Order: sequence, then C-alpha cells, then structure tokens
Amino acid sequence: MNETLILAIESSCDETSAAVIKNGSEVLSNIVASQIKSHMRFGGVVPEVASRHHVEQITQIIEAALETAGIEMADVAAVSVTEGPGLVGSLLIGVSAAKALAYAHNKPLIATNHIAGHIYANQLLGPIHFPLLALVVSGGHTELVYMPADGEFEIVGETRDDAAGEAYDKIGRVLGLPYPGGKVLDEMAHKGEDTYNFPRAMINEDNFDFSFSGLKSAVINAIHNARQKGDDLDPENVAASFQSAVVDVLVAKTIRAAKEKGIKQLLLAGGVAANKGLRQALTDAVASELPDVELIIPPLYLCGDNAAMIGAAAYTQYKAQDFASLSLNARPGLMLEK
Repeated sequence: MNETLILAIESSCDETSAAVIKNGSEVLSNIVASQIKSHMRFGGVVPEVASRHHVEQITQIIEAALETAGIEMADVAAVSVTEGPGLVGSLLIGVSAAKALAYAHNKPLIATNHIAGHIYANQLLGPIHFPLLALVVSGGHTELVYMPADGEFEIVGETRDDAAGEAYDKIGRVLGLPYPGGKVLDEMAHKGEDTYNFPRAMINEDNFDFSFSGLKSAVINAIHNARQKGDDLDPENVAASFQSAVVDVLVAKTIRAAKEKGIKQLLLAGGVAANKGLRQALTDAVASELPDVELIIPPLYLCGDNAAMIGAAAYTQYKAQDFASLSLNARPGLMLEK
C-alpha cells in the first residue's frame, strides 16, 4: 500500500501544533505547544498574545514534527492547515506558514475545517463507519453533526447561544477558578452533588438544538445571591449541579438524534470531550439505549486542539484532490459544509 504522508498545521486559537499523519490514520508525530500559562493571568485567551506566540513557535514546531516523524519535506504528499473557524490572527500564522511551505516545496495545499478535524480525530483510533453522528463540544462550538458518507457533513443541531465549554469557562471565572476553568469544574463536580436543580434548557423540545446561556445565568445568579446574603455556598455542589444540567441535555439530545438517524457509530469530539462526567454519561446511555451503535471517545491528547486531527481530516480531502490555491486566506467564521 502506498504511503501518503500529510504535514498538518493547526493554529486556530492558543495551541501551535504540527503533525505528520500517514494515510489519515497513523500518527507519526504530533507536536503541540500550549499557551495556557501565558493566558492564565488574563482569565482567557487574548487574541493578540496568541498570534504573537504562534509567530515565535510555528517554525520550530514544524521542524520538530518532521524530525520526530523521521522525514523531510520531500517525503510529504501535501501540506494541510486549519482554514477556520478560529481567531483570525492565530489562523493567519498557520495559513501563511502552510502556504510558504507548499510553494517552496511544490506541494499541494489543503485547507481543512477545524471542526472536521475534531471529528476525524476519532479516525486515529480506528476505522470510522458511515452513517455516523458526532457530538462536537468545545469552548466555541456545541453541534450534532450527521455524516452520511466520508467528507459529508450535516449539522442537525447546534447551540443557539453559549457553547457548553464557554459556559464552563465563564462560571469558572465567577467561582474564582484558574483558567481554563472547565477541567477544574469537572474535578469539583465529582466531589459534589446535584443539589441546586439548575434548568435543563430545551431538553424536551422537538429539535436537536442546545441553549446554555440561561443555565449559565442561573448558576451565576445563584452564586451572586448566596454571596450577597452571606449564605454558605458549596462550590463543589454548584459544579456538580451545573455539570449535571449540561450533561443531561447533551446526552438526551444526542441519543434522540442517533435513534432518528439510524447510525452505525457515535463519535465524541472537541475539547469538552475530555470531561469525565460527559464521557461516562454518554458511555452509559449508549450501552443501555443504543446497544448496536459503536461509541468512539478520543483519548485526552486528541480532545484539545492539535494538528494530528487536521491531518486525519485532510486525508479525505487529499483523496478527493480537494486542494486550495496559494491565495488561501483565514476564515474565522467558517462553517462545516458538504
């Protein structure tokens, strides 16, 4: 079998990453430089700071990816890069680097969707089979994506306001937790109990959309009211109650959509896929309600932003000869398209 090696670059937010992927399914290298410590003091990602870090690190990260894989640019079949969605300044660094490499080494250029990358990260664990449904949960996105075939996407449900990960980070800040607050909230939730009974927005509505803005407001109001009245507030119970509300809605909508679509596989994807409460609840629900559906949950290192997932998604585009021109630009608001 011929080997197709793709050099992938990811710089959509606050991780600079490069990877070499063989045949869309084997990771030869996946180098990730995180900027969390730089943004921690601000309580969130500062776009200008993020883009400056990408400028400083991108060349070294690409060189490390090639060296770790034991290859040179001559061995690469194509260069892929995250086109969007993401922070425009961050995206531009990766796009510029990929265009320069493609031009200098006369390689095809592949523009890859960041969300497609999160979905295809699961292909690095084993073959994916269609039709499938992907629950994508991250700081900026909460979507249910139906894939009838390789490279075809249909968004059947999405958040109408805050994404789940965004709500986690905002509540983490109100509780005074270090950035990013999602991981800490998840840990706290496992020590507390669901005592606040926060709302499960849209859980019974006849659609697959989500809404977390009202839940976020309810939690923040509960925290502020308790502080203003001098009442005791158990942060671990707040975390457990909030997480229960988020997970209940995500799992209920996902199971309903999976039953309606008649899928073979259910994939979990995105940064919030690392959440232990969500992983366990979805595992339990699929085992009891969808026994014939295979659930795939990526390991933690493939949940966050990384270039390996971009290379996995780009392989489908490579096979279809879906190449971009050197006029490629960053598209911060890019949507999934068929």
